[in-house]
Amino acid sequence: MATSKKHLGKYVDPRTDFGIKFYFGREENKILLIEFLNSLFEGEKVIVDLKYKTVEHDGDQEDMRRVVFDLHCIGSDGEIFIVEFQQLFQEFFKDRAVFYTSRLINKQLAKGKKGNDYHLPEVYFVGILEFDMNGGSNVALSRETDRPYFYDVALCDKHTHEVFYDKLGYKMVSLPVFNKQPKELETIMDQWLYLLKHLSTMDKLPSFLDKRIFGRIFAIGEIGKLKEEDLMSYEASLKQRRDAESVFNSALRSGHAKGKAEGRAEGRAEGLAEGLAEGEHKKAIESATKMLKNGFEVKMISEILGLTIEEVEKLK
Repeated sequence: MATSKKHLGKYVDPRTDFGIKFYFGREENKILLIEFLNSLFEGEKVIVDLKYKTVEHDGDQEDMRRVVFDLHCIGSDGEIFIVEFQQLFQEFFKDRAVFYTSRLINKQLAKGKKGNDYHLPEVYFVGILEFDMNGGSNVALSRETDRPYFYDVALCDKHTHEVFYDKLGYKMVSLPVFNKQPKELETIMDQWLYLLKHLSTMDKLPSFLDKRIFGRIFAIGEIGKLKEEDLMSYEASLKQRRDAESVFNSALRSGHAKGKAEGRAEGRAEGLAEGLAEGEHKKAIESATKMLKNGFEVKMISEILGLTIEEVEKLK
């Protein structure tokens, strides 16, 4: 066992599917998710408790697309939080975020309910992204903000910039764009983002991180303390992460994603159409079949290849 752990580092990497759920998705560790969310809200609201809810939601009709969240929680005041960790660039990630929130909002209205009672709970989408929101371009650096790594989005009046509707929000952080050094960490959010980005290379809790908040992560995150089944799941998650990056990069090199890249660079819909036309969908299906045989999760395959979850599941 010791030999297999040697190459893994000392702490579970939160930038893996296993890691994000290990630290944030377990009832006994939910204080970590509460603290992380509060750091993003920066006093805008204070979350005191959370309840974990089902992560799978079928459509209201048979032909509607099913959605699977990474984490789905309800706050003590009834607010809804969707927490998503996205490893690889996805062309329509913003569309996906809006789709996820709209699906949950739609489910809040009881069918056949009379009257005009459209009172809705607060719904928030939180994204932890392992890519630049601008697809690797330098546009993010030109945003008029001293925090180009943080997107804090709400429905606003375009002229006055006043919030038009305060019960729907999107808070997303782009870890590759976050480049602050320890002496530059000014807020708890800064500390969280530094930890998420660098925990896998640390060997102890550094003095510049708040011990009261982050002490638990270092206490539970030691790979040497993992149960055997958790260690196996973590190693599989690391392998999936590396394999997914390899598949994605190979697709870019072979031209599978060429049309998508051109579409991003040129801002033209026809670039995307060219990339998916002339048998590209068939290639994606073939790749998905191979990935399923190698143990990839359906959700990850869907995100990498641009197929729907339903299309991937039919290949099982």
